[in-house]
Amino acid sequence: MMSVTTLKDPTRYFETVQARDVTAAPPVCLYLETTNRCNLLCETCPRTFETLEPPQDMTWEVFTKIVDQFDSISRVVLHGVGEPMLVKDLPRMIRYLKDRGIYVLFNTNGTLLNPKKFQELIDTGLDELRVSVDAADRKTYLLVRGKDFFDRIVRDVGKFTAFQAKVGSATPKVSIWLTGLKETVQQLPDFVRMAANMGVKEVHLQRLVFDDAGFGMARQENSLFEQTQAEEEQSISAAQALGREMGVLLDASGATEPGVSLKNNDGDTPWATCRRPWSLMYFTAHGRALPCCIAPFSARGYSNYTLGDATQDTLRDIWNGPLYQEFRRSLLSDAPPKPCENCGLRWSL
Repeated sequence: MMSVTTLKDPTRYFETVQARDVTAAPPVCLYLETTNRCNLLCETCPRTFETLEPPQDMTWEVFTKIVDQFDSISRVVLHGVGEPMLVKDLPRMIRYLKDRGIYVLFNTNGTLLNPKKFQELIDTGLDELRVSVDAADRKTYLLVRGKDFFDRIVRDVGKFTAFQAKVGSATPKVSIWLTGLKETVQQLPDFVRMAANMGVKEVHLQRLVFDDAGFGMARQENSLFEQTQAEEEQSISAAQALGREMGVLLDASGATEPGVSLKNNDGDTPWATCRRPWSLMYFTAHGRALPCCIAPFSARGYSNYTLGDATQDTLRDIWNGPLYQEFRRSLLSDAPPKPCENCGLRWSL
């Protein structure tokens, strides 16, 4: 496993990757798309506009088959294109992973986080609960997320953090997320204030990812990356100052501060510093291996970047098989794979 120092230093990391060439030690992280079903119609999500795969919840058999193949896994993310809290087996999946000492988290839209589930969610041992809200008011929420659930989500997330305080539970750590759009960035100070009122201590500014054609609001003209104006930068600075005052951490994509996350800091080939194909595996609800969680948002047609099938092959055969090796080889070149070619240029790594 690479050292923490290496992971923080892109130059040293790139040297390490080059030394490793196109094979890799076993992955340390899994992204498991527990479902590709969703109850929202978000304007920034590809599944709103096209069928990526047939509707499916990941079966218990596929879940355990994937999880049980690598002892090296230390972190599992239970989301992809879909809403995890629709999955009946989700609490069981979390407990299964926690019994193995694995750090577990997932993103949710928060629509199904009702008081009847509070204690069950805490009892699973879940480490992090990330709630995508994307707006600081009802009107903007409806514009971005496609359905009118804003008041319910704000109410129930606030009830959940209050319940945690009442029962003395520090986990799961709750954060709320806002996708960086021209239409929403000026709401960031209000978003931080809303978080504090909900009892949430972390806010994340999430990158907008889009492909060449674009869909819904996921278009280059709506992105903040390398396009922030003075007024938008002032909103970010104001939100940071407010966060410090109210005890709310404002973070951004890649565990950086928001201003840095919206700039290209890695030259003309930033994809070459990416460590995902050497550290993690992503599987859809059907067991299809994809390079990372960004790929479905940045390139159309899963068949163009499928790296294996967990229902047919072992993870070891997939991980260092010819498709993965070629993917890594391309990532180290000046002609990266399609899902990666604008990563770090149109959006932050």
